[in-house]
Amino acid sequence: MSALLSAAGLGVTFPGRRGAPEARAVDGVDLNIRRGEIVALVGESGCGKTTLARSLLGLVPPTSGQVLFDGAPLTYRGKALKAYRKRAQLVLQDPSGSLNPRHTVYDAVAEGLRIHGYAGDEREAVAGALSRAGLRPPERFFLRYPHELSGGQRQRVVIAGALVLDPELIVADEPVASLDASVRGEILALLLSLRTELGLSALVVTHDLGLAWNIADRVAVMYLGRIVETGTVEDVLTSPQHPYTQALLSVLPEAPGDPVVLTGEPPDPSRIPGGCRFHARCQVLASGEAERAGVATDCQTTLLPVLSGGGGREVACHWAAARVSSG
Repeated sequence: MSALLSAAGLGVTFPGRRGAPEARAVDGVDLNIRRGEIVALVGESGCGKTTLARSLLGLVPPTSGQVLFDGAPLTYRGKALKAYRKRAQLVLQDPSGSLNPRHTVYDAVAEGLRIHGYAGDEREAVAGALSRAGLRPPERFFLRYPHELSGGQRQRVVIAGALVLDPELIVADEPVASLDASVRGEILALLLSLRTELGLSALVVTHDLGLAWNIADRVAVMYLGRIVETGTVEDVLTSPQHPYTQALLSVLPEAPGDPVVLTGEPPDPSRIPGGCRFHARCQVLASGEAERAGVATDCQTTLLPVLSGGGGREVACHWAAARVSSG
């Protein structure tokens, strides 16, 4: 299956304020999203996943690396960027903040058509997008305002606004984080059905590994600006290799054993430690298990490479590689 969107060595650096060091929010990321595939980008708040997603969409220009869409380099300016944004659409976390309270549902969905100079039947296009987003009959919602809708309905309007341009890729940033538990499943089911019916690709940004299990084909786990583990959702979530992924999974209600409590907070992206970025919080290093495997020095002093495993799995951890290779 060919890649629709590819990032190679992607970096996004923000200048420091008042002479402070620059912050490496995204640092040398490689990531592929295949056609018709849903990839979950998972990590704690502040790990760089939203900045990465916005750079992939052309909203934040990278300071290094390259993004390819459909085999062509992404241009971050002019008509080429406008054309790209028609093919790749963003769905934000908070539908209340995404929708102008003074605009009707019809105007909210039609906005993209008007920006891109749509020459077809606008009413028909808006109705079709609302229907695909599960708001039926669509005419019933045309003249309603956001405050007249439930949270789930507002999120469906936001999704309809993305669908109206017939995109090939959707980037959904925490698409159900602000919704009640009873509505979350409906929105996730909608995203899955859109992939099946329209062949959409999607990058879903989330801190919730349970959401990734329910919707994704593949998972990319991010920590302090870098991808530390990737693989199929089944491989990563049933047999995590990186200590950080193991810690994230351990706090899920259905996880066996005691949760792993990570010490401290993630380091400041303007003061990234040398060697493994996770070593100061690593439960394996703290337990002495990594030292017994003979990789403690490497773990602390080496900028760890991504190590390839079977089935396209990758993990940035010498301890994990040693453990896998030893059986």
